[in-house]
Amino acid sequence: MKPPEMNHPTDLRGMAASVAARVETSMRSDLDAALAGSDPLLVAVLHYALFNGGKRIRPLLTVLCSRCCGRDDESLYLLAAAFEYLHVATLVHDDVIDRAEQRRGKDTVAARYGLSAAILAGDWLHARSMHLIGRLAGADGLEIFCQATASMVNGEFEQLRYVGDVATKEQQYFDVIRQKTGNLIASTCAIGALFAGADETRQKALAAYGDHLGAAFQVVDDLLDFLGDTDSTGKKTGNDFIEGKITLPLLNALNQATEQERQAVQALMEGDRTQPQAYRQLYALIEHHGGFHSAALTARQLVEAALAALAPFSASSPEEENIALLKELAEYVLARKK
Repeated sequence: MKPPEMNHPTDLRGMAASVAARVETSMRSDLDAALAGSDPLLVAVLHYALFNGGKRIRPLLTVLCSRCCGRDDESLYLLAAAFEYLHVATLVHDDVIDRAEQRRGKDTVAARYGLSAAILAGDWLHARSMHLIGRLAGADGLEIFCQATASMVNGEFEQLRYVGDVATKEQQYFDVIRQKTGNLIASTCAIGALFAGADETRQKALAAYGDHLGAAFQVVDDLLDFLGDTDSTGKKTGNDFIEGKITLPLLNALNQATEQERQAVQALMEGDRTQPQAYRQLYALIEHHGGFHSAALTARQLVEAALAALAPFSASSPEEENIALLKELAEYVLARKK
């Protein structure tokens, strides 16, 4: 079952474009200052990595959460840029780990500039993001940020442990995605609120929103790996299976499968996962047992939990417009196609 059809909301589209433009202006200005005197190759790699497409969702969340709590100034867009730096750093390093040749339909940094340049550029972006968070959000913001990045790395290690293991439990899957995605999105929201001087109740509410939103984002990502259109996603379908990842659609199907079917899936995981026939067998089993449908329902439940977390915010200016946009963003994440 594919996620429900839904157009990107007009207000959100316009706001996202406006925020992205201001964040990109901040990034270019920051890079000009930070890279003065740096090696030209480093400059070229960073510009290629940062200005090569992307939805800029994390910076948008930072800005909206800060605005919900009453602050919107030029420094906010540099703070938002710090989260884009970190996000791009993780993508660059992920492509190195995965030996990926393309991202968003273009050469990865590693494919174009080599592994060493990609790793070093990712390191620079991570370091710069920490510098900016500490400078703009203080020690408390840096603490939230560092806890989230440490959690992200630990989640990657846990995911490695479960590769190809059909005995993986649903709780283990959610532990991984909350560490890899949920905590980082939560930190984006919490630090945006902290930057604006929000009280603890509002910081926690926005962090909870981000945690549920991040988990929903990952579940939809897992669905798109099976159901997405390659032209839209820029990624080949079935890549999670090739990497041996046990994602929610498969987990849900395994919960309904017979012992014989479970053994067949284990054999597929232990065999040559690059074979199209192996992927077709796995896809058919997931579809037969409603794994896609049940994963889509879980994504909806996570979005509902994200929306419920916004309860502490009243429907009054300056909150009303920005809370409405956060709600629209949650719906967009649920229905996205790429």
